Formats: sequence, C-alpha cells, structure tokens
Amino acid sequence: MSTFATLDELRDRLDWTLDPDEERLAASALEDASDEARMHGRDWTTEHAPRLVKTVVLKAVVRYLRNPDGYVSSRAGDETLTWSDRGDPNAGAVSFTRDEIALLRELAGKRAGLTSAPITAWSQRPHRHGPGYVPVDGGGTVFPLFSHEDDPW
Repeated sequence: MSTFATLDELRDRLDWTLDPDEERLAASALEDASDEARMHGRDWTTEHAPRLVKTVVLKAVVRYLRNPDGYVSSRAGDETLTWSDRGDPNAGAVSFTRDEIALLRELAGKRAGLTSAPITAWSQRPHRHGPGYVPVDGGGTVFPLFSHEDDPW
C-alpha cells in the first residue's frame, strides 16, 4: 500500500537536510508508520484517509529520525540530553504514542467503552398462538399472559 505522506512533506517538517542514508531510512519509516496507522485505525487509502492520519504519521517519523537508535539519554561533555517519553521497548523503531494510537482509533470509529447491542427474543416454538400468550414447556396449552386479547400491550 502507499504511504500517507511523501518524502517531500517529511522534508518540510525537518530542520536539517537528509543525506542519502537518512532518505532511505525515512522512506522505509514512512511505509512502516503508514502500515501501523492502518493497523490501529482502518485500511484507509491515501486519498480517503483523514488529514490527521497524515499528521500523526509525519510526527512519528520525525520523532524516529531525530532519534533512530532509540537512545534514552545522551551525554557530551557538560551537556546531557534525555528523552523521558521514549524509554520504552519501541524506542529505536517507528511507533506511535498512546495518545496518537487513541486518535487513530477514534478517527476509525473504534471507540472504547460501553456499546449497545441489538438483541432478539428467541423461542423454541416455531409459531405463535396469538398475542398475549406464552408457550409452556413440555407442549402444554399456552398460558394467557394478558387479560385483553385485542390489546395485549
């Protein structure tokens, strides 16, 4: 399948110029992020996906390109840089944050929580004996549930 964003759109979000190795890495990261977006969301086509899907994919790829090795902290002389939010097993790979996954699921209509489900009454008897009567186990005569046959409800 195609990616949700192009390499040119990714370049516009970066504050450095990609070298050929980074471009190859970025192209495969766009594919991976697009595939993962489809997994969490829907099997969208590039033309029919919501705009926010492209945004989420680009954010994840930019985050990955800034830290492709998945470092949690880096120290050079007196300076220390820490990525506190990426200290997870997915560091070093293109991945979405929990909030991004929740957004993709919501865009796809996959909401968590309570759901109402339609139900249908079921009876072992294949036919009815009229309104206001209940079938009896064992094949006995039907039991009248309501006193008025014309308007049982």
